[in-house]
Amino acid sequence: MKQFFFLLFGLLLSSGAYAQLGVKAGINQSVLNGENIDGSTNYKTSYHAGVFYEAKLIGPLSVQPELLYSSQGGNFKSQFEDFDTKMHYFTVPVLAKVHVGPVFVEAGPQFSFLLDATKDGTQRVQGTGGAASYEDYKRGATGDFKRGDFSLCAGVGLKFSALLIGARFNAGLNDINDVDNLSGVNDARLKNRVFQGYVALQLGH
Repeated sequence: MKQFFFLLFGLLLSSGAYAQLGVKAGINQSVLNGENIDGSTNYKTSYHAGVFYEAKLIGPLSVQPELLYSSQGGNFKSQFEDFDTKMHYFTVPVLAKVHVGPVFVEAGPQFSFLLDATKDGTQRVQGTGGAASYEDYKRGATGDFKRGDFSLCAGVGLKFSALLIGARFNAGLNDINDVDNLSGVNDARLKNRVFQGYVALQLGH
């Protein structure tokens, strides 16, 4: 998969078409949501940053692959525990982009690779004499999730000369949970959902 994207960037760089490199950064509002979840899930705020390369194809249409670091995850709360999941992804969106004056719309697939994950919060423990109490915990959770994720992205934005301001929604399509219930049934099915707001700077031809 990595070889494919390096080849894609190489072809775009070697083309004589209009092309612009850029850098971007912004805020994530992310959650892990899905089916068979015994509790409530909530969005948490984090960030993303990286580089992109826009190459014009025909008329207002261009293609824009990106290389991003994205911190995401979500909050989970039940009667037994309350914790934040923080996930560190390397993401590669490949977007079709259409400009209409200063406005642009973009959509396409995104491939993500999980670098690391942690869970940080409190859990209920049974004390002596039957009394329940809560204790803090933090642990590595990379093994709780599948390494690969595939998403569809769509967004809109404005371009002012070299400055871009945009918003995007990323919807994970595959179940990333890699922990089975002891009963073997009703395993949680978790999918990434991420709203992004960003600013970007295009560096020229």
